[in-house]
Amino acid sequence: MEYRKNDIVTVQIDDIGNDGEGIGKIDGFTLFVKDAVIGDTVEAKITKIKKNYGYARTEKIIKPSSFRVEPKCAFHRQCGGCQIQAMSYERQLLFKQEKIRNNLIHIGGFDAEAIDKMMEPVVGMEHPWRYRNKAQFPVGYDKNGNLITGFYAGRTHDIIPNTDCILGTAENKQILEAVLSYMKENHVPAYREQTGEGLVRHILIRTGFASGEIMVCLIINGTKLPAEKELIKKMTGLSLVETTPMEDADCRQGETEEKNAYDKENAAKKKIVSISVSVNTERTNVIMGKEIRVLWGRGYIEDSIRILGAPEESRIKFRISPLSFYQVNPEQTEKLYSLALACAGLTGKETVWDLYCGIGTISLFLARYAQKVYGVEIIPQAVEDAKENARISGIDNAEFYVGKAEEVLPEKFAGEGIRADVIVVDPPRKGCDDRCLETMLAMKPERIVYVSCDSATLARDLKVLCGGGYELRKVQGVDLFGGTVHVETVVLIQRKDT
Repeated sequence: MEYRKNDIVTVQIDDIGNDGEGIGKIDGFTLFVKDAVIGDTVEAKITKIKKNYGYARTEKIIKPSSFRVEPKCAFHRQCGGCQIQAMSYERQLLFKQEKIRNNLIHIGGFDAEAIDKMMEPVVGMEHPWRYRNKAQFPVGYDKNGNLITGFYAGRTHDIIPNTDCILGTAENKQILEAVLSYMKENHVPAYREQTGEGLVRHILIRTGFASGEIMVCLIINGTKLPAEKELIKKMTGLSLVETTPMEDADCRQGETEEKNAYDKENAAKKKIVSISVSVNTERTNVIMGKEIRVLWGRGYIEDSIRILGAPEESRIKFRISPLSFYQVNPEQTEKLYSLALACAGLTGKETVWDLYCGIGTISLFLARYAQKVYGVEIIPQAVEDAKENARISGIDNAEFYVGKAEEVLPEKFAGEGIRADVIVVDPPRKGCDDRCLETMLAMKPERIVYVSCDSATLARDLKVLCGGGYELRKVQGVDLFGGTVHVETVVLIQRKDT
């Protein structure tokens, strides 16, 4: 049977795609169905037809899956940020496990039986809500010309008004509403993408979960805000202890009185310490501008994380500026970095290279257990932050270089003969550059620990590394992004001749 756009079909969902869409077949024809989960039988409307497959959206759930749960966010289907929020958290973790496994087998070419023997279950969250320490909210207007902020609807730049995303901290709501109030009272216009006119483009909020320090940064299409003192007055006048992340019993799974008391105590510590603007006058989808101007307080917040099981005094301190990369889920980050450190197998005698090091988050953990650590990062400000983070944490055996990993690594290896016992690499989503992979192989470290935010490019790079004399020893995912399709992966590969 030939199917056409706008046809209504009944389909059973047997799988889930990389973007969180349900996958089902009708008469052998594959459909990718939005807002469906594994096990659903749905009535779907076809939205696009290709030669061998098509796309559809769920119109009605005929028979719900045993994995289906009621989404906690009213904007779940519109927003698309939490693609798999309607699926039970246990099934989300299994999906992420299967995603990593399938990419290693189908893209990396690894043996399925071998993968199954060395792959550990994904490390999940105890409470998969209110976990994000950073959020960027676009500012604009609704159809009636009312000032709004929230999130873009999936695959569009239409803003869904929402000041209380349940992945972010509860304090975000108070801050966003205060910024909107300031804008209305002082006639500060929002940016309009279509014309390039207007002023306020986005609102960035970052929170130190350990320190309680909060940063508010307005991204503006100009160099100055009108009535800046009024904005400062609004921000500094907020009482951030009135609402705590745990007041709503539905916000978390498996809530306990002890956890609730802990979060109330932490909420009482939260305070705004930094108010700034980021100047971005370009007609671009890039959110942050290059120039940051502090309006009040400091130009950064501080936070700290520690290796699991280590004493409190071993915490690594971080200064985080508006442009700094810092993992958005601090509780799971401790698990991620603890796993990476365990894979590195350090004894205190090793020289370690940390590629794509950012502000030194992994580097400084490694430095506690290595003889020497070298970090490489392309963003100059991040390297300055890394050096400062080393200083305030009392670490003197970490050295940082500005540049591309694929350029700095060959230069230091060939030119200065700096070797590596262990290399830790945590690249962006696109994975490692070919030259970087070639130099890693030439340096012949005993172990390479690969931390990845995209298991597809991870599998591609591992195919190269394992084809160059290394073998896979350990694979484990860590869920930093509950409700979404994204998952971090830590992999250990060992040189075959060691």
